[in-house]
Amino acid sequence: MTHAAPLHVAIMAAGKGTRMRSAVPKVLHPLAGRTLLGHVIAALAPLQPQQTLVIVGHQHEAVTAALPAGATAVRQEPQLGTGHALMQVKPVLPPDSGTLLLLSGDVPLIRPETLTRLVAHHQEQQAAATILTTRMPVPGHLGRILRGPGEAVEAIVEAKDAKPEQLMIDEINAGIYCFDWAKVSPLLAQLQPNNAQGEYYLTDVIAMLVAAGEPVRAVITPDWTEVMGINDRVELAAAGTVLQTRINTGWMQAGVSLIDPATTYIDATVRFEGEATVWPGCLIQGGSVIGDGAEIGPQSQIRDSLIGARTLVRQSVIDQSRIGAGTQVGPFAHLRQHADVGADCRIGNFVELKKTVFADKAKASHLSYLGDATVGTGANIGAGTITCNYDGAKKHPTTIGERVFVGSNSVLVAPVTLQADSYIAAGSVITQDVPTGALGVGRGRQANIEGWVWRRRGQES
Repeated sequence: MTHAAPLHVAIMAAGKGTRMRSAVPKVLHPLAGRTLLGHVIAALAPLQPQQTLVIVGHQHEAVTAALPAGATAVRQEPQLGTGHALMQVKPVLPPDSGTLLLLSGDVPLIRPETLTRLVAHHQEQQAAATILTTRMPVPGHLGRILRGPGEAVEAIVEAKDAKPEQLMIDEINAGIYCFDWAKVSPLLAQLQPNNAQGEYYLTDVIAMLVAAGEPVRAVITPDWTEVMGINDRVELAAAGTVLQTRINTGWMQAGVSLIDPATTYIDATVRFEGEATVWPGCLIQGGSVIGDGAEIGPQSQIRDSLIGARTLVRQSVIDQSRIGAGTQVGPFAHLRQHADVGADCRIGNFVELKKTVFADKAKASHLSYLGDATVGTGANIGAGTITCNYDGAKKHPTTIGERVFVGSNSVLVAPVTLQADSYIAAGSVITQDVPTGALGVGRGRQANIEGWVWRRRGQES
């Protein structure tokens, strides 16, 4: 029985990405909750490589800073082609290291299952190199795979060098390789930039192995979209469409109802904990978690937030916040900066919570702003209530106790505490603490001036 060789990974992420027309490095462009490079690294996780080397060049500081723990940056300077990128691995990876999986940082649609199959086939066949390929309906400028007896790879022919009959071949090089590093690393010194671009081509290594009689194999992925490289924003959007379809399909198959998948955007990093319903026009991002039986939408945006079981969110924006089970939010509510809402609450239309803890069964049904506040269990916040939490220099807290009733159109000037079971008269400006069981009134006495309107108009009453 042959034991699997240790696996190491190298990711090419040094290119400029000129066609992106962006100050952001190409591999750091976002797509469904991760960067392009982040998707590639996530796809590698099930393989559990001993090390992951990321070959950086253009804006290497930014790319290096974005790497997760366990990934190591290797500098390529200048950038002289794919073969030159692989040369940078040689000083940090001894020849007896085992298997090297090489891929690009701009193929965000690659599936873990495909990479696993590629590595397994390579090691089972004891190949010197194994190439991931696919069949494309319109191969265009991509390199064609030439196979010989026994389906062995004989060559990779670039489109510009191909004969007319070779251009009819639809199997193309995906640019993802497995190498027996002991056989490949010595060949890197023989690479020459004998081309118009003055670059070192990785495909020349394949030609050397074939010439030396070393076994070169290929694994075909039937889904050509997996190996789409991203070179401009058109391709980025196309990849986003493919990825969103994958994500949405996966969640629907898992029991989540998406009423209109075409207008529902869910990041790859989002998690549903059971059945849920998502209505059209929703955007669910980041590390959001949606509880069992929750209902989201329509036109809601949720980012990095926890939505409890059986919670209803309608036409609202929820950012970096937590909502407990059975709570109703919206329409047109805004929860942000770590708002923490308990179970069975009501956050109604045009209510904004910022950095506020809202205990179980509390209510703010309409037109209120609560910032830097703590609201107790069963409290009821009337329409038009606001906390004045900012004095022009710093923020101050407002504490609203259990079962407090705040009348409509009240202003709570922080720092202030409304103790449990207190009441606030409608239209009050509260600047002092209100004791338990007391009624706080902070408004001027009404005076009616008889006949004022007629005198102003110069008329008799």
